Amino acid sequence: MAARHHLIERPPSAVWAVLEDERQYGNWVVGTSGTRREQGDWPELGSSITYSVRLGPKEFTGRTVVRRVEKPRALELEAEAGALGSARIALDIRPWGEKTLVTVDEHPLRGVGGTLHNVLLDSLIQIRHRSMLARLARLTERLTPAGPEVGGRRAAKAG
Repeated sequence: MAARHHLIERPPSAVWAVLEDERQYGNWVVGTSGTRREQGDWPELGSSITYSVRLGPKEFTGRTVVRRVEKPRALELEAEAGALGSARIALDIRPWGEKTLVTVDEHPLRGVGGTLHNVLLDSLIQIRHRSMLARLARLTERLTPAGPEVGGRRAAKAG
């Protein structure tokens, strides 16, 4: 199991606003692009999106389904990647003062990923999570202006 956390300089509502916008999925999930709604209203239970993954000149399509949602505290997804199988990706969103502590926990469920799951694979997933959570933080912080006390200091007032 690969779990990693990241402190985001915005409140949970700002993080959730990014997570619930399926158009932003490819901007924070490493390796994906070209997302589009497939079924339901993202991120309602059972809703899904499709995405593209480019490996050199080849492009593959994957699908992500919402398996559990507790707005604005938890989002659990099943990412399906065809012959590679599927993985459970759980996001835990917690208030941390005026910031948000996000923990991602991922493990293979089915297919080749589940069969070949080992410590080396978990190490690679950890590297991916570090980048993914940093992207989520940058995106959230870019889309949501800092409040008056974000980061333990007062924001400058426009004069």
